[in-house]
Amino acid sequence: MTKGTSGIQGQLLEVNVLGCRSLSDKEWFGRQDPYVIVEYANNRFRTRTDTDGGRNPTFNTKFQIPLIEGLRELTVQVWDSNVVALDKHIGTAKVLLERVLSSGYDNTPWNLTGRSGRSAGEVNLILHFAGAKKDNHHATCCYCGHAPVMTGYPASTYVAPPVYPPAPAPYPQPTLAPYPPQSPYTTPQGYPPVSTYPTAPPAYPAAAPPAYPAPAAPYPAPPAAGYPPPAGYPLPSAYPAAYPPPAGYPQYPYPGPPPQSPGVYPVYYY
Repeated sequence: MTKGTSGIQGQLLEVNVLGCRSLSDKEWFGRQDPYVIVEYANNRFRTRTDTDGGRNPTFNTKFQIPLIEGLRELTVQVWDSNVVALDKHIGTAKVLLERVLSSGYDNTPWNLTGRSGRSAGEVNLILHFAGAKKDNHHATCCYCGHAPVMTGYPASTYVAPPVYPPAPAPYPQPTLAPYPPQSPYTTPQGYPPVSTYPTAPPAYPAAAPPAYPAPAAPYPAPPAAGYPPPAGYPLPSAYPAAYPPPAGYPQYPYPGPPPQSPGVYPVYYY
């Protein structure tokens, strides 16, 4: 057992999540919104979401975690927060506690690994453990504001990400002049009356037809007696005139029997 790490059951480990660097970008458009989850045994701690934190978010969030004897490992996960879809996993790191339990302080950056096994950036933590032995490390220095002297370990190369300047003050709202009072609504004047068609021109005076001269003498009166009736056509006879009888066929004399030769019986014709 490492010196200074015995009897940690129930003691508190302070974990300060500073931020992340060079994270994998999970957003196609815009900047991602990362947050960090720290897991130890059945305890689960979550930082705030750094909106538009992109690939280098900052959190500076502290947790007090009660230690369990024999469990000397933290699990740190970094996620991209989404409002509509599910949150996207960025990377996971396994944080070993041997160094902080023995020396009381650890600020080592930890590499993150994505689910594909590729590097997904790093997460930066500062770990404090007040139960470490003073001969291993001046634990009280961690709380008096002096940086502890780390013997046997390379100096940390972590550089805090730049602090973004505060957002500019919103543009002043333009002062709008009030609208002039509106005059009461008046009924619009009607359209001028449409001029009627001009009156018809005065009718020309009717021309009197010229009077024909009266006949010199009146027409003679028709004769008292009527016209004689026309001569009637002859009445047709009831039957047509008899045609003359047709001439009979000519009568030819009948020749007598031919003469008979002597010695021959006569032949009679019937």
